[in-house]
Amino acid sequence: MLARHDSLMRIHFLGAARTVTGSQYLLETDRARVLVDCGMFQGSPHDVLRNRVPFAYDPKAIDALLLTHAHLDHCGLIPHVSASGFTGPIYATRGTVELTRLVLLDSAKLQEEFAASHQRFAKKHPDRAAIEDKAAAAELAAATDEDAEQATRNAPPEALTYLREPLYTTVNATAALGQCKGLDYGVETEIAPGITATYLDAGHILGSAIIRVRVREDGGDSTIVFSGDLGRPSSPIIRDPTPVRDGDYLLVESTYGGRTHEPQEEAIRMLGDAVTAANGAKGVLLVPSFAIGRTQEIVYELDRLLAAGTIPHLPLYLDSPMAGSATGIYRKYPEYFDDDTRALLARGEPLDYPDTVMVQDAKASLALDTDGPRPFMIVASNGMITGGRIVQHVKSLIGDPTMTLLFVGYQGEGTLGAMLQQGTKQVRIDGQALDVACQVKSISGFSAHADEPELLAWLKNFGVAPKLTFIVHGDPAAQAAFEPKVQALGFKTKLPAWREVVELE
Repeated sequence: MLARHDSLMRIHFLGAARTVTGSQYLLETDRARVLVDCGMFQGSPHDVLRNRVPFAYDPKAIDALLLTHAHLDHCGLIPHVSASGFTGPIYATRGTVELTRLVLLDSAKLQEEFAASHQRFAKKHPDRAAIEDKAAAAELAAATDEDAEQATRNAPPEALTYLREPLYTTVNATAALGQCKGLDYGVETEIAPGITATYLDAGHILGSAIIRVRVREDGGDSTIVFSGDLGRPSSPIIRDPTPVRDGDYLLVESTYGGRTHEPQEEAIRMLGDAVTAANGAKGVLLVPSFAIGRTQEIVYELDRLLAAGTIPHLPLYLDSPMAGSATGIYRKYPEYFDDDTRALLARGEPLDYPDTVMVQDAKASLALDTDGPRPFMIVASNGMITGGRIVQHVKSLIGDPTMTLLFVGYQGEGTLGAMLQQGTKQVRIDGQALDVACQVKSISGFSAHADEPELLAWLKNFGVAPKLTFIVHGDPAAQAAFEPKVQALGFKTKLPAWREVVELE
């Protein structure tokens, strides 16, 4: 556990360090301890197992938690920390608080269902379950020990039972949500002794924030800027990322380091072409999409294309109950919208694709693949095909040459989505080997993350470079490409490692 020190400030990099998931940073001063984000690791089984690694701190000692936005890789471990003793306030924008409720209750339900399934499997196949649990427990121990071989030999027996339990329950999630406090953009708020926070629009999803943290100490004030996930300028519906002009220290995301998205106009054209191709093939256009942010943008653009007469009116099935609920929350916060979207609403123009079918029932979802009125479109969660209803659709349709699998967002290393995007010819789903006969296409221009030129443009708003800029939330290759370009702007940089602690002057 962490111990108090005499030095004034330090940051513990507990997630999104040389990876894009598990965002979590602990800011520690001589007066307070504040978490910024508390995200779940996603992606490969090895990454997911990090969610079970013991905390690097005592949750009871945390004074407050600042949440940048409602995506699972930023908020997904909040109920786990809360159930382990954290009782302080959780600060976020009002829109983020509402979206986080959807995300955490859904996550808790999935945790409970997965644990129940694992327990049924263990009861039916005790020998196989014991082997799998032992291997997972050894990997869990290795994740916190530099000597992996030693850790494997010393895998704790209690981990076997622990791995069959949900990380947290619906009861835990509900209790944690009761700790949330909604804030407005642009208002400086004292959140812990000697620490204030100001939320600025990050332009990533509804309610997303850059957080400017000010630490007041005897020697003067220090400002630390947490970029969160930065959106793209001119993305539809929500506002552009807020320019930040000063800060002593900066944590900046690097998801798309070394990469440039297609222009927005090109992305929209490619989406229209995919719809037209699906119509011509009398097939299915299947779009894996995260329920919050990306789905609302894709539906918006489909509506605009249809209104312009650019695409045929294919049936659209929105196969994500969470996405439907999230869209309802979007409608509640028009003050978060950009000027163009507010103007559309003022003219009475809809933001939804006409006659969209919201698929609530799981049986109806399964029936779509065989009984759907071709040609048609499905937008389903999640965006990396690591869970949710999209997995079953891919399993059913991957061998169909008239199906187009259209990626519209980032695919994390080791995920099924990444393998398909990279051109693999065979995949394994639910233990079954499947040949890939469908069309696989990608559009990067719909990403909710700024690309490298957009990140660099945002950094150029700083009048004076921070004392130190930490490059976070990116895979190693992206960070390696991004860092020298940040340095070329006159920024001193550092790529922190997972669980590294850095003292701030």
